[in-house]
Amino acid sequence: MVGEALPQDWNWSTLGEVADPRGRAIVSGPFGSNIGTKFFVDSGVPVIRGNNLTTDVRRFIDDGFVFVTETKADELGNCEAVADDLVFTAAGSLGQVGLIPKSATYNRYIISNKQLRARVDKSIVDPLFAFYWFSSKEMVAYVQQRNTGSSVPLINLGVLRSLPIPVPPLVEQSAIARILSALDEKIELNRQMNKTLETISLALFKSWFVDFDPVRSKTEGCDPDLPKAIASLFPDAFQESELGDIPKGWRTTTVSDIATVSGGSTPSTKEPAFWDGGTHYWATPKDLSKLSTPVLLDTERQVTDEGLSQITSGLLPIGTVLLSSRAPIGYLAIAEVPVAINQGFIAMQPVAGISSLFLLRWAEWAHEQIVSRANGSTFLEISKSNFRPIPLAVPPDALMNVFDRMVRPLYAKVVNNELSSRTLAQLRNELLPRLISGRLRIKAAEGIIGRLL
Repeated sequence: MVGEALPQDWNWSTLGEVADPRGRAIVSGPFGSNIGTKFFVDSGVPVIRGNNLTTDVRRFIDDGFVFVTETKADELGNCEAVADDLVFTAAGSLGQVGLIPKSATYNRYIISNKQLRARVDKSIVDPLFAFYWFSSKEMVAYVQQRNTGSSVPLINLGVLRSLPIPVPPLVEQSAIARILSALDEKIELNRQMNKTLETISLALFKSWFVDFDPVRSKTEGCDPDLPKAIASLFPDAFQESELGDIPKGWRTTTVSDIATVSGGSTPSTKEPAFWDGGTHYWATPKDLSKLSTPVLLDTERQVTDEGLSQITSGLLPIGTVLLSSRAPIGYLAIAEVPVAINQGFIAMQPVAGISSLFLLRWAEWAHEQIVSRANGSTFLEISKSNFRPIPLAVPPDALMNVFDRMVRPLYAKVVNNELSSRTLAQLRNELLPRLISGRLRIKAAEGIIGRLL
């Protein structure tokens, strides 16, 4: 894509050539000694770090900041970033780029010592168009190939200024950015919707099975504010147990009594017969680390029939709850495809009468308890033998079934949204290089988008 022939009214330029002419358009972050932890405060001007940039559809992750004082930010004013500025990773995960949105939470930011900031001349380049160009797979790879570091990947201001960029007429740039943005906005809407659905599901679990709100209301003579058929499933008294007071009629048990707990393994990576042409999904915690919702739809690697035969737990069925058991402990997902797993997991297959969504929410809520049972010198790991005896309180089957019926549609919507987002992301990734290089023109792209959205 870089350097290829462009449409007649387009031309190739560089980021340095299209930079804002008013000065200090392309800058590096402050020296490390000027922005270390000793300068961080609880609130003030946010500092952009690597966790605020990404290579996915989000242009900028506008949270998770550390802060410096207004006075310190003024001192570091040359390293300021505002709306429509591009921010690049200069050390570490090369290829990451972000665009400060016009709707940003803060009116100014300071970039860290591991970032570079570029401000384009808006009479030549649309900032959003520039973001899409630099976030394309081809340009991410192009930046990574310009690594000037030895032990740590690095790029400097010279590399940044020399990065190529196609320059169509501004009206066409804006149209391209608008088309791609429509896909991204739908993906972001799905992500936000899933976040809300997940919050609702966890809140219901906590209210019913952790705080016992309906039972407490009934013991106090109050209406639990539930449909009568559901309210009747909650008792009006507590009983003592090894876990403390639990609702009367509930039972205390262990994880091993409500789920079949298993682990996985890694077939020899030196044996091609285990991997080449593999068709069975094989998960590692890395697959879960990339999820925005606890839904596993595919994996980075697949194993063959021969490879699968090397994994004692075999192919786990749809509905299995997966928990990463080390480095770190706590990634969670429900398998929506049959999947084999490596040794970095604890898999829970719910027994009859137990909802997989109950197990998922319990594991999410019980994170600290699970970690407390882990051990290890190099990194913490929770073994199956330490995991199986973890105690918990379980409601009667009727209430378990009601909970599942209430949250299952929410989960189904999460899955559908995730599938939709993947389709949209795939389309975006296919259209982006063609649009941004002029191989696909605006009218044809609008037709494709119009049929989908």
